[in-house]
Amino acid sequence: MIKKIRVLLVDDHMLVLDGLQARLEMEDNIDIIATASNGQEALEKAGETQPDLVLMDVSMPVLNGLEATKRFKAEQPNVKILMLSMHHDKEYILSLIQSGANGYVLKDVSSEELVQAINTVHQGGTYFSSGASDSLFSQAPSPKQCEELTKREVAVLKEVAAGLSNKEIAQSLSISVRTVETHRQNVKNKLNIHTSAGLIKYALEHRLID
Repeated sequence: MIKKIRVLLVDDHMLVLDGLQARLEMEDNIDIIATASNGQEALEKAGETQPDLVLMDVSMPVLNGLEATKRFKAEQPNVKILMLSMHHDKEYILSLIQSGANGYVLKDVSSEELVQAINTVHQGGTYFSSGASDSLFSQAPSPKQCEELTKREVAVLKEVAAGLSNKEIAQSLSISVRTVETHRQNVKNKLNIHTSAGLIKYALEHRLID
């Protein structure tokens, strides 16, 4: 039997909630266990239902997505948070990443990409839809900004922070998947950081994304 991803949907527009629920319930491995219309209700519902992942809008009444994410990370740190928004402003997205969100998807993505994002985040990865990635990762980092790492390791770190898989990084940098894995492990060892969220935070703090 397929182990389903237990998802809590949060949006203050009922039509959006209904549409998301109808589409995502078509997936064999996704179970919509509850819905909420604001961040406060989401925290309460999560306490009752114990979701694996929260798919949450940003602009909501009572408690918005940014503040709700901070509360989730403080009170229920094991729950994955995937933000769904119409905003693609860089500072807006960065503030959500820094608050602990595991991914950011714009509302203009296809339903197939949304499903991919849910699966990626649930498996421990990070995901940014193309529009969000374009806003965040528009310039290549300077090697001087991160002297502990080689140029290639910096390049791999940037791709990891963008949410790419090892296979996608290998294709982007024209190297083998095994080489990517080696560089990725070297980065983790040198920085003593062993999670994707930690690598994203490091990239932000050291201005490897601009």
